[in-house]
Amino acid sequence: MSTYSVSDASAAAGQAAAGVSPGWLEKLRSGGYGAGLAAGAAWLAFGASCLYWEDLGDWSRTNGVAIGAFLIAALALLGTLGADFLGGAGVALRRRAPWLVALGSFLTLWEIATAKFGWLPLPFFPPPQAIVEVYTDDLPKLFNSVIASVKLQLGGYIIGAAIGFLTGVSIGWSQKVGYWVHPVLRFIGPLPATAWLPFAFFTFPSSWSASTFLIALATGFPVTVLTWSGVASVPNAYYDVARTLGAKPSFLVLKVAIPAALPHVFVGLFMGLGSSFAVLVVAEMIGVKAGLGWYLQWAQGWAAYANMYAALIVMSLLCSGAITLLFKTRDRLLVWQKGVVKW
Repeated sequence: MSTYSVSDASAAAGQAAAGVSPGWLEKLRSGGYGAGLAAGAAWLAFGASCLYWEDLGDWSRTNGVAIGAFLIAALALLGTLGADFLGGAGVALRRRAPWLVALGSFLTLWEIATAKFGWLPLPFFPPPQAIVEVYTDDLPKLFNSVIASVKLQLGGYIIGAAIGFLTGVSIGWSQKVGYWVHPVLRFIGPLPATAWLPFAFFTFPSSWSASTFLIALATGFPVTVLTWSGVASVPNAYYDVARTLGAKPSFLVLKVAIPAALPHVFVGLFMGLGSSFAVLVVAEMIGVKAGLGWYLQWAQGWAAYANMYAALIVMSLLCSGAITLLFKTRDRLLVWQKGVVKW
């Protein structure tokens, strides 16, 4: 027996007369559109908070920040209402909508607490438009600092990863090499790389080469240990099968031991990347006269806290991007382990 009633027909007719489909209202009631609409409202509130009250300070990017907030709100609203027609982009928008709500709400509170009412003391807590002003007015100096940091980080990391990989393979494969290298590794490895700062800056001819050495040292130890562990943990049955087929020692190392140890190698590369970034900042603050660490020190010395926060954001994005790139490389090389480790 049908349960369709006159009231249901009246409701559907009312929705049709209003130009609204029943499916749209159903999704709104179930929360399918709720987060996206809330995201648009949060960014509208952020833009309105920029324009409604006068700034306590002289920041030239307030109107630009408000316009950007209104544009993001419009995109969030349009993307939410048209998510069914956007395919994968619509799914991604719905998944990230709660974060857009949180970010818009945070920026609104940040704007009110700093630029409008001064609840947080200046200049220690600059408003959002002050950060944007750094990216527009001080972009050349910040960009040069990023390039200098990338060069220094990349050089030290590649050297440390290469030496650590070769050392780890040698220790895991040869007992004679392990006899001589293992004690040295146990003596040097546990020490923080920053503890070698006086030795490095005294020994090497320039602060750049000394910093490269420290970054390589911070990278090399975890790569060595994890590569050694990976090679040592390869089952003997793999070698027996290869020897049965006539494999030479070089084939056993290159085609059996190293491929089997790659999951451990990438764990060491991840750990080395985090350690190398920490050493990079310290080295640039103390010895190198370029880079994001130097920029942080310069900004702190001039009480330019907006510049300092802007540099921290850039540094965070660089580190996150480097780890993401390393994960994508790992997933491409180790297809059978794709998705085992998330980032």
